[in-house]
Amino acid sequence: MRKNDYLLRSMMFVPGHNERLLVSASKSKADALILDVEDSVLPVSNKQIARETIIEKVNSGLFKNYHVFPRINDRESGFLLKDVSALTLEGVTGFVYPKAFTGQDIYFFDKLLETVEAEKGFPPGKFKIVPLIETTAAVLNAQEICLASERVIAIAYGCEDYISHLEGVHDEEGKSLFVARAMIAMAARATGVIPIDTVHIHVHDLADLESNVKLARTLGFEGMLILHPKEIEIAHRYFSPSEKEVEDAKEMLRLAKEAEKQNKGVAVMNGKFIGPPMVLTAKKTIERGQLVRNKDHKDE
Repeated sequence: MRKNDYLLRSMMFVPGHNERLLVSASKSKADALILDVEDSVLPVSNKQIARETIIEKVNSGLFKNYHVFPRINDRESGFLLKDVSALTLEGVTGFVYPKAFTGQDIYFFDKLLETVEAEKGFPPGKFKIVPLIETTAAVLNAQEICLASERVIAIAYGCEDYISHLEGVHDEEGKSLFVARAMIAMAARATGVIPIDTVHIHVHDLADLESNVKLARTLGFEGMLILHPKEIEIAHRYFSPSEKEVEDAKEMLRLAKEAEKQNKGVAVMNGKFIGPPMVLTAKKTIERGQLVRNKDHKDE
């Protein structure tokens, strides 16, 4: 699959050791599930339980309709090799890699996956990587992180660790998050990977979630990290083109082609000139609309 063929409007965290929540997640409308072996899996003794439970559920086909990304522990944790050795399974799309600092972290992880793939007989490059950008260094090095491996299909913003690392304040207006959000989206778009916005920590305040998702969409994100299934509908609504947007995009392409046939310099739609950037955006809107329809068809 091309990077743009992954539909990741909602990537929902699920603690890997919690069987009840794993089963519940398998009935959700999320595009992707992040089966956690890191921060939400404590004490440390639960990490092995999480690995074993994830293996059982993935092998059973419970998550066959989802992109599955275990969030493993970082390279300094002492658990990374155990996580990767256990969770490189058929049915796993790739891994969410936490606490990256530079591209070297992702290059290291790429080579580890390459070794494990060879040992297990998987084709090279099977398992993809979604780095979590949750340190100040990672924000500054986001473009380098995106380019560190062909496996990187998306990067995701982890705001709480970022704010802690920044020694800043997570203010109600989100001012302290704005610059990093913009930089992460730009780095992703500059390198052709998918930008995924941060979690919304006030999970029961859906009005605030909606305003945040609107901003994320404006900044160029095309998905977000999800903590609760109730957030999925809003995320999908804003990270999917509406029927009108798709129809308008088709009309724009029709007018542009007609203008080209008639040797006109430029087409006009609703009083606005249709330039090459608008044509490109229209094509992307139509492609994304098709991805959404394909996913909706699978969910029926």
